[in-house]
Amino acid sequence: MRTLRVVGLHEDGKSIVCEDPARRERFLLPADEKLRAAVRGDVPRLGQIEIETESQMRPREIQARIRAGESVQQVADGAGVSVERVERFAYPVLLERSRTAELAQSAHPVREDGPDVRTLGEIVAYAFGVRGQDYSQAAWDAWRADDGRWIVALRWTAGRSDNAAHWQFSAGAHGGTVTALDEHAEDLLDPHRAPRTLRAVEPEPLPVPDEPRADEEQPTLDLDAKPDPNAKPKPKTRKNHPAVPAWEDVLLGVRSQRG
Repeated sequence: MRTLRVVGLHEDGKSIVCEDPARRERFLLPADEKLRAAVRGDVPRLGQIEIETESQMRPREIQARIRAGESVQQVADGAGVSVERVERFAYPVLLERSRTAELAQSAHPVREDGPDVRTLGEIVAYAFGVRGQDYSQAAWDAWRADDGRWIVALRWTAGRSDNAAHWQFSAGAHGGTVTALDEHAEDLLDPHRAPRTLRAVEPEPLPVPDEPRADEEQPTLDLDAKPDPNAKPKPKTRKNHPAVPAWEDVLLGVRSQRG
């Protein structure tokens, strides 16, 4: 391993000029954070920088994914790095998301006749009170969508179901405005609205028997016809009626043999 000596700072102001005294060869050494950590003898920082260099996800990408709504754990799992490293870059973005969610609660929901005089936070708190739910257990969040809009969400649990309502937040004068994006958001903005009714399904009509056509020959009864003396009477079929016990059977508790 050859030993180099420091000549001075390069004209770009970002590199250090080093020279091989034996061969008079000169080298440029970037004056980056890794070099400064090495000069200080900061071994832990050198290890962290090495991890950051090997990782395929750069700090700007980490922040972009956090701003888009992912959690620190999700980003860490996707990048294959520790949660601590993601938190270092995610912290300012998480503050931005929290601040946006706080500002949205002071915004005014957009109605058909214009913005409401009440704020989103006031209306939602009232809706939870009407429903008998604990508003303090609900959690607000916000993130920036792909098109640049800020989406504000409220999540809460009712019974065994997890619910979420979403609004679009537009910053502006007097707190800005919010617009409902789903049914849960609309219901919270109008807690006294009548519940949605289910439409009854009409029963299918029963088939109507076909009526005989006029051109079809219908059987007629000839009233003047005389009976045929040679015709054999049809045998009568015996109807299977249940046997009725006689009165003496009922009194004596026996059953007589009757044909």
